[in-house]
Amino acid sequence: MKRFTYKAKDKSGQAVTGEVEASSAQVAAKLVRARGLVVITITPTRESLGSLFRKFRERITLSDVATFTRQLATMVNAGLPITQALLILRSQSRGSLQKVVAQILTDVEGGESLSTSLSRHPKVFNPTYIALVKSGEVGGVMDEVLVRLADNLEKQQEFKGKVTGALIYPAIIVIGMFLVGFIMMVFVIPRLTSLYGEFNAQLPTPTKILIGTSNIFAKAWPLILITLGLGFYGFSAYRKTPAGRRRTDELLFKLPIIGDLQKQVMLTELTRTLSLMVGAGVSILETLNITAGVVGNVVISDALKDAAKQVEKGFPIAYAFSKHPEAFPYILSQMVAVGEETGKMEEVLAKVSHVFEVESDQRVKALTSAVEPLVMILLGLGVGFLVIAIILPIYNLTSQF
Repeated sequence: MKRFTYKAKDKSGQAVTGEVEASSAQVAAKLVRARGLVVITITPTRESLGSLFRKFRERITLSDVATFTRQLATMVNAGLPITQALLILRSQSRGSLQKVVAQILTDVEGGESLSTSLSRHPKVFNPTYIALVKSGEVGGVMDEVLVRLADNLEKQQEFKGKVTGALIYPAIIVIGMFLVGFIMMVFVIPRLTSLYGEFNAQLPTPTKILIGTSNIFAKAWPLILITLGLGFYGFSAYRKTPAGRRRTDELLFKLPIIGDLQKQVMLTELTRTLSLMVGAGVSILETLNITAGVVGNVVISDALKDAAKQVEKGFPIAYAFSKHPEAFPYILSQMVAVGEETGKMEEVLAKVSHVFEVESDQRVKALTSAVEPLVMILLGLGVGFLVIAIILPIYNLTSQF
């Protein structure tokens, strides 16, 4: 939702100004006219730094959506009508989520289906979520679908929390190491090494390297920061192009350790979502197309789109998956073949998701176990080099007297 500033006239002809929140300028004008005003101008409100911070703080997270879904599922299972459940959730919600729930309640009370009203908020509810709710409406099993959806979101949140939590410590150590090194090079080392110039001492090689590096950082740090900023902007612009997005996603999977971990995490979420949608009665063709649109990697997305085309032509799902070994491992196509033969696709996909989750968890633990000693070794080498480069000239000077 965007904020718009409007200028209008009331019934007496006096000028009125104010702000209104809407999805577009047309909707904003409609809301202003609904107040009995004649619109003169509608302009988007420029967001200040404070409003951006407030928007970030009030953003709707996966945890918020999972909690909303669980509460809605509990009330629907208890026999409450959707409108009454949404009315209760509106009073219990806070911030941006309260506004979204209020809009959904208004749409449902106006005669729209729940899935249609949810689709008006694509930043909160993804196509998978909407398709599952729609399948529950069509099949008359909304209570079961909402419970499964809540379970899936909670598992997804728990899994992401484990991965993120395991990687926070190494990330903080690495970032802190670079920041300390930058501060040392720009502010600390020049003051320490200026002492050596006063004595015209013959400096050892480590000290020369340290002074040269420090001079580069001290004199050119604005240029370095600008170069890094331009490099990040250029990379972002390149990644927004279809070719750039595919190239970077391919390289991401080829990175040592991290690439395999990223692929395992994506496959865990993919197979869990496929299992959920198949179990909710969504057709396999629609399932593949929807998941292709929400998966976060072009390599897997393109493979899913091609698999959907193969299935549409009449080929088995396992065969369609086996044609893309760059996206789907051999175990997935094999297990899918078992699911097709036994008619238990939902159970098979859920088991494969569990296998991928266990492997991802093991890879995360291995990564953190390997990163921590490596960081400590690099930190020790860096500190040792600094000590040698700074102390060795002092020792040479004192030995001359």
